[in-house]
Amino acid sequence: MVSFEQVSKRYKGAAINALNDIDLSVRGGEFFSLLGPSGSGKTTCLRLIAGFEQPDSGVISLDGTSMVGVPAYRRDINTVFQNYALFPHMTVAENVAYPLKMRRVPKAQIAPRIAEALDLVSMAGFEERLPQQLSGGQRQRVALARALIGRPRVLLLDEPLGALDLQLRQQMQTVLKQLQREVGITFVYVTHDQGEALSMSDRLAVMSAGRIEQVGTPRDIYYAPATPFVAGFIGKANIAPGEVVRLDSGLVGHWGELTFAVPDSTPIGPCYFSLRPEATQLGPDSGEIRADGVITDIVFLGDSSEVVLSACGLDLIAKVPAHVGFQCHVGQPATVSFSSLDVVRVNG
Repeated sequence: MVSFEQVSKRYKGAAINALNDIDLSVRGGEFFSLLGPSGSGKTTCLRLIAGFEQPDSGVISLDGTSMVGVPAYRRDINTVFQNYALFPHMTVAENVAYPLKMRRVPKAQIAPRIAEALDLVSMAGFEERLPQQLSGGQRQRVALARALIGRPRVLLLDEPLGALDLQLRQQMQTVLKQLQREVGITFVYVTHDQGEALSMSDRLAVMSAGRIEQVGTPRDIYYAPATPFVAGFIGKANIAPGEVVRLDSGLVGHWGELTFAVPDSTPIGPCYFSLRPEATQLGPDSGEIRADGVITDIVFLGDSSEVVLSACGLDLIAKVPAHVGFQCHVGQPATVSFSSLDVVRVNG
């Protein structure tokens, strides 16, 4: 549905490119997220798809048709912004109807379309309210209804939940995913929140410094990161340099002072190894690899604690489920254990 072919973009006066030779394909009907820190280029991608900016080089296509030089108003694309951009002097119904009025849709067709759009976002009955009479979550739903009423082929969402509190943000994540499945429109979602991207996306692209580090399903991105940046940016990870070497007994990984067997298909040479904290257990009985050390930090998270252990030349984080009887302290000797199957080789 949306494709980038060798797309680059530099803003006037900038020393470096905002995007560097981006290749990307978004399938029709999928929920696709662009994830990365500030300055990674994700919002630039969104603006290029919308037509608010034009690429310096490369081609952006919509359903096989090049959009280079096509103005925003001629693209079958709508955008939902973080600040909602509702007209304060218009009622909910008038805000939602605005795109249809601009297209001069016959008046008789507008009322049922308003009802349909508001019903989609569970805002039926709010037609006569003004934006200032709504909560943040309700205003976001109205903005979604306004974007969907024109039935675009692609809906762009630019960090739409960023202004909401945590509980409401989590509720709206469910709403957005259910809504996307129901309407079947291609969603392209920009966020710097890993939890949002992992929980809602069919696929996502992780971006850094104007480049795409990896594209894949949430599970692929989390459990098989392609680069050290992806491993460190998506959730938490125990990541440090290592090496794969061949011995008479087969291939082994050297990580800090630890040595463990790796699959025969593992590339030989310097690399990074990544291990998720939830796969790192406090105690000696959770895997064939064990490391003895000293606790250097404890972070209480409510439902769990993160225990940092200095062991075997590594600083390893173990995620420990919370319970009333759990107690340990900084400076205490401890052991962590894990399975070699949970240690992922990452290209350096």
